[in-house]
Amino acid sequence: MNNPAYSFVREFEPSPSQRFCVDRHYLLYAVRGAMRLEYSETSWTLPPARAALIRAGEPIEVTIPQPLTTASVLFHVGFVDPPPSALTVIDMTPLARALVVECSQWVDEQASLDDYATAMFRALAEAAWALAEHPSRTHMPTGRSAEVRRALAITADAMADQPRFDAVAADVGLASRSLARRFEQELGMTWRGALRRLRVLRAIELLAGTEATVTQIAMDVGYTSLSAFESAFRDLVGKTPSEYRSGFEP
Repeated sequence: MNNPAYSFVREFEPSPSQRFCVDRHYLLYAVRGAMRLEYSETSWTLPPARAALIRAGEPIEVTIPQPLTTASVLFHVGFVDPPPSALTVIDMTPLARALVVECSQWVDEQASLDDYATAMFRALAEAAWALAEHPSRTHMPTGRSAEVRRALAITADAMADQPRFDAVAADVGLASRSLARRFEQELGMTWRGALRRLRVLRAIELLAGTEATVTQIAMDVGYTSLSAFESAFRDLVGKTPSEYRSGFEP
């Protein structure tokens, strides 16, 4: 077996969606900023509170909306069991983060690992795979049809300006009733529910990538009431925006 595992840290500038696929099982962790991952009609926002486990050989769509620093660990397919699914987003614990930091000193893909390094990579894999048994629930369905995907993109672009559903429907060329039915069929939620979730996911990116206050972020994603924003955020994420941001500490 080749080198069982290695690590690297990289910085990225904002970039549009592109396909990502490697021949090793991949632990992708955002140290600073946030990225978006999409697979099988579902997208996830990945801030420093989360990491993604990606199965070897599985193509994932990656979008980088803001400057980003990642810490990644690649595991040889013969060193660990496959992740439970093609893409699993996990909520990182202090132990998992500490193990990522410890493993970051072994960056040479060709170098052999001593017993201590092997033990650290194995401990990280065990911690991450255990977290994958309870994946993050903060995700967004993307829809199957071009009309629903377009409607979501329009809604996301206009979220700060109080978008109107009838205007979105007209823009994608459907009657409001037809688009509403497609949202229920393809996303399992109403358009207003999708707007609410898109706002929270955008807020997560702003919490991770800017120094803006929670109040300013609430306004930037379209909320006129801080309490309404915090309630929507807590319902989806399980924490207040301030509590969630505090978990981004490196």
